[in-house]
Amino acid sequence: MKILWVCNIMLPAYAKAHGIEYSVREGWLTGCLNRLLKEKKPDAAGKITLGIAFPMEETASGSKEVIDKVTYYGFNEDLSHPENYDESLEPRFKEIINDFEPDMIHVFGTEFPHALAALKAFGRPERSLVGMQGVCTEIAKAYMAGIPQKVQESTTFRDRLKEDSLIQQQEKFRLRAENEKKILLLTGNVTGRTTFDKEASYSINPDAEYFFMNETMRPCFYSGKWEEKKAIPHSIFLSQGDYPLKGFHFMLEAMPLILKKYPDAHVYVAGNNIIGRGKSKYPYFMRASAYGKYLKKLISSNKLRKKVTMVGTLSGEEMKSRFLKSSIFVCPSVVENSPNSLGEAMLLGVPVVAANAGGIPDMIVDGRDGIIFDNMDYRKLADAILQMWDEPVIAAVYGDNASKHAAETHNADANYKRLLEIYGEIYRK
Repeated sequence: MKILWVCNIMLPAYAKAHGIEYSVREGWLTGCLNRLLKEKKPDAAGKITLGIAFPMEETASGSKEVIDKVTYYGFNEDLSHPENYDESLEPRFKEIINDFEPDMIHVFGTEFPHALAALKAFGRPERSLVGMQGVCTEIAKAYMAGIPQKVQESTTFRDRLKEDSLIQQQEKFRLRAENEKKILLLTGNVTGRTTFDKEASYSINPDAEYFFMNETMRPCFYSGKWEEKKAIPHSIFLSQGDYPLKGFHFMLEAMPLILKKYPDAHVYVAGNNIIGRGKSKYPYFMRASAYGKYLKKLISSNKLRKKVTMVGTLSGEEMKSRFLKSSIFVCPSVVENSPNSLGEAMLLGVPVVAANAGGIPDMIVDGRDGIIFDNMDYRKLADAILQMWDEPVIAAVYGDNASKHAAETHNADANYKRLLEIYGEIYRK
């Protein structure tokens, strides 16, 4: 069985072979690749020959290389404008498919043009498998996340220079959603892991067969255990906050209510810092986005300047360390499918509070693994956090329950076995 993976990023195995820096945000792919390479059972991965196609720099985009019996192919794509479909990708994928001659292609995600190009070039829906990650259609609908109309319509120097205002950002997701619909209509098979993505995929292509398959998290999150005594008291951690959908503004609106009872409360936010200079060489006025300015206004009006810390982009180990020193992890997103950060926090046993959004209710049992609050309601968010801190023993029990639940959901052996089962079912069609 020859399977071609079509990925969004360069896998570490290729990057390491060439001394190139690489992303670890899809570490579960590497884990699966390693299992496929090590597995010798003739009834499982021993029958699989793997090819991997991924975006590369233009100078190497036509490359082909075999490393540890895996054939790697590069293609050139404008990742800074994923809303634009580029027909020139199709000839490259035809070259790749003609060279590798796959029995099946597995496309990871519906967010980028290369997914559509690969499916068009392959032209065999019954042997095509698309993995749902985000759901662009729903992201486009909810993108503004309840921010004031005046903020939605505002622009900054940076927004005008990059043609990237909030309204333009939402329009870009609408365009990506149109590509997503085309992608799902060109495949006969879909993998997903939540009721949310199942309903979304069926609403577009009810004829595609849906295969349930959980994801495996990055290896470092399978060891370590949260302990209240080692956490910073009343510290709140958010894994991202650089665009409205992630709901950082709800956290800032909830903080005054929280500070009335716990004046030492503090919010730590990972990811791109859009409210300060960070590591950028440009002054803030040149890089400030409309959403960043809105966040700064909330911080100022709510007197939170000393209550918010942006910790920047974190590696897997750094993320784990931040989880373990946090009193609580909050996911206030307006739309999510199954956020990896939530799964990682649960594996470590961190008490979690999350919005009733997208696929989150499939990950957490409310009142057993953590607390789910009403989506976009900052008062309910504040109440949930206060409940956790008012009852630390129960919060710790939630964390233990979440860890056990996540260990089953993100079990690497079970998920790997399921992937092979899905490949087998599609191959036998």
